[in-house]
Amino acid sequence: MALQNKLGINDLAELARAEEKISKKRAAEMFENGFSDGLEAGTFEALSQIHYHLFSEVYDFAGVIRDVNIAKGNFRFAPVMYLKPAIENIEKMPQGTFDEIVEKYVEMNIAHPFREGNGRSMRIWLDLMLKRSLDKVIDWSRVDKDDYLLAMERSPIKDIEINHLLKNALTDKINDRETYMNGIDHSYYYEGYSVYKTSEL
Repeated sequence: MALQNKLGINDLAELARAEEKISKKRAAEMFENGFSDGLEAGTFEALSQIHYHLFSEVYDFAGVIRDVNIAKGNFRFAPVMYLKPAIENIEKMPQGTFDEIVEKYVEMNIAHPFREGNGRSMRIWLDLMLKRSLDKVIDWSRVDKDDYLLAMERSPIKDIEINHLLKNALTDKINDRETYMNGIDHSYYYEGYSVYKTSEL
């Protein structure tokens, strides 16, 4: 069943297509108008603003911390009751080296602060940290989709795989539009979240 949305779409596949089209248009606008230039890299406020800009035409919850517990397959993201403290701790994590930035990215993925659209928002957020600290970004066209998804699934236990995968895809093309847009390609989505009750923890 489709998430409640501003478009009045009830069909899941139709919503996914509309959401992809709109979020890509909004991402392109962000790149062209230098939207990220005014954001403080590595903060939740920056991530929230990115999420809001991508999805505000589709969802009322754009940029807002989720109020339901979500899972992907057997993996449960941070429970709502611990979400705000988790985000506060993530914000305090250092981001001066590649390893530190990836660790911060992995922790924010575990938090998964939004009801939908976490991956796309976080990849822009990741690139913003890399750009500011290292003058690098990820060339997502060099990251295999299946390898990435498997590495992200395993990253809460060991982040060596995702670290290796992303390090090999670093590029200094920090102002290249195509490189930027590859980060929100739909093939990297974490789709199919389920909602669970706190009593199920």
